[in-house]
Amino acid sequence: MKLSPSWISDFVDLPVDFARLADELTLSGVAVEGISGEGDNTVFEMEITTNRPDAMNHYGVAREASALYDVPLKPLDIKLPSFQGKSDITIDIQDPELCPRFTAREIRGVTIKPSPSNIANRLQLLGHKAINNAVDATNYVLWESGKPTHVFDLDLLEGRKLIIRKARSGERLKTLDGVERELSTEDLVVADAAKPVGLAGVMGGFDTMITEKTKNILIESAWWDPVTVRRMSKRHGIHTDASHRFERGADFESTVPSTNRVAQLILASGGGALIGEAIDVIARKIDLAPVEVDLREVRRVLGEKLNALEVMRILTRLGFPVLAGREESYLVHIPSWRLDVEREIDVIEEIARLHGYDKFASTLPPYSGEVRELPDAEKNDRTRSSLLALGYNETISLTFISKEDARLFSTSSELDLENPLSEEASAMRTSLVPGMLDMLAYNLHRSCDSVRLFESGNVFEASGAKALQSKSIALGLTGKIDDALTAGLAAGAASRQLSFFDLKGDVETMLAPFSHWTLYYDSQAPAYFHPGRSARAILDGTTVAQFGQIHPQIAEERKLKQEVFVAEIFLDRLYQHDLRQILYEPLPRFPAVERDFSFVFDDDVRFEKIYASVFGLSILELRSFVPVEIFRGEKVGAGKYSLLLRATLQSDVRTLRDDEVALWAEKITVALNALGGVRRA
Repeated sequence: MKLSPSWISDFVDLPVDFARLADELTLSGVAVEGISGEGDNTVFEMEITTNRPDAMNHYGVAREASALYDVPLKPLDIKLPSFQGKSDITIDIQDPELCPRFTAREIRGVTIKPSPSNIANRLQLLGHKAINNAVDATNYVLWESGKPTHVFDLDLLEGRKLIIRKARSGERLKTLDGVERELSTEDLVVADAAKPVGLAGVMGGFDTMITEKTKNILIESAWWDPVTVRRMSKRHGIHTDASHRFERGADFESTVPSTNRVAQLILASGGGALIGEAIDVIARKIDLAPVEVDLREVRRVLGEKLNALEVMRILTRLGFPVLAGREESYLVHIPSWRLDVEREIDVIEEIARLHGYDKFASTLPPYSGEVRELPDAEKNDRTRSSLLALGYNETISLTFISKEDARLFSTSSELDLENPLSEEASAMRTSLVPGMLDMLAYNLHRSCDSVRLFESGNVFEASGAKALQSKSIALGLTGKIDDALTAGLAAGAASRQLSFFDLKGDVETMLAPFSHWTLYYDSQAPAYFHPGRSARAILDGTTVAQFGQIHPQIAEERKLKQEVFVAEIFLDRLYQHDLRQILYEPLPRFPAVERDFSFVFDDDVRFEKIYASVFGLSILELRSFVPVEIFRGEKVGAGKYSLLLRATLQSDVRTLRDDEVALWAEKITVALNALGGVRRA
């Protein structure tokens, strides 16, 4: 999301420039991914984690800056004129569990017109088109303080009342995007006396929206159950700025201030009269339990001797009131906007990130006991070092994939998430291949044409009521043979495209260190591979790897414009095999002696028979006996061949004498003669 540092500086006097603010906010956990523009038009591209809806606005980030630089946070300047009379609007909350609080405020005699330039410009800077002064006021407050609000044309509400209830089966609602939606009894709606006028926490209704004809306005601000909002948003395929915040947990205490702030902005731009006080209906209180924090535990966890004043400064600036307790223990009250803080360790994390992770000394944790090697540590190291040596780069992808990918790339039953963040991450991964393809595509789409990647991680499958996990490793490569290998080609030789056989060679290199009796390959690979360029590796009867070129149709669907090769190796199966023991003999200290033998044999005398006959002499010093040359022709005769053989003799303990070499040579000659061989002159 985009935020303006100039807008942030409205609430806190920044002692640093915008660039340094971006760096230090990022270090504290409120990440600034990029900066564009300059001066008052500077924009931060923020990456706010899902547990921090309080920081998805300018005032929330200003609070962070206040704690970072120990400067006061200015209060929101909300001033309203005196109200007239009393509003007769009634609020009826029929489901307090899903809507514990609803606040409304009535304004009459408003002129709907374009927003003032200061508001329109700020919204435009964040990428939002100005609509009119009433709607823009709600958007402005959303980005200012983080609280979604809504405005109704009061004259279009029937019965001068709002009812918060479950939708009835068959009811329909046309939302602000112009889409008519069929509601179910699982939907929570805001309704007037006759019909639904808004999908709670997601989007308002089309029929009661603000137009240039609107004169009387009802402003509403509520607290909605996050799970209910998330389910409705997913069910109807709507994701709005409001639902994005409500489904992560809004500030229970912000309904009245946000309603008043919207009213202030509308009155300032469009005139009108404020009718009555705010109508604030609290059907159920939400109080966050205080947390006891012990300074001794803070020091133990952080390894830093933070004093009580520093801890209290940080917590106070963040809006956590602190009451002294016994000894070094304090009772910390959790502010209403921090639903993510529930335990002592959560408070300690707040202290750590605002104190500065970079300020903590690098120390080893205390330890007592024996050192134990992790299971399969040596095998993991061997596998990883082999891949690094082959030129692969290690990567990490999300553990979540889409249900479609889970079914396409595995025959296992997928594990669906109850509350997924998106359809693309709605199931636990059943294979590493989808993530590998995404990472290869990411590189290819950024002009990295030659890529070698590997990832090691767990995959998951459902087994009845249980979830099983196993470890795999995925390889991905595409493009041309890399520079390191190209340098080894002959001078002037052109580089070549990577192929199936390059991947097969890398798989063989990975399997080679593991002991086994048999290893063979067949073509029974999954359907997402190219049928003619894929294989399985079967080690001692068990499939330990499957690899090949991704099927062209799947490559096209994922916008992979060149051949991509992927392997998946099942480490749990592979690691059932021990690593080969490295055996060696020292290099000999004494010289070897070679003797050549030239014989003519009949064609039916095969070399394996010759080899067996010679080694059957049990000459311990005979190291090798190999064919050097073979010749056929008229001089040899039909049905015969001439063979030059070479014997290598060597001792590990002394230099061989000529007489014993001659004796062994004579024994070899006799053995060859016995096979029908005739020695050539």
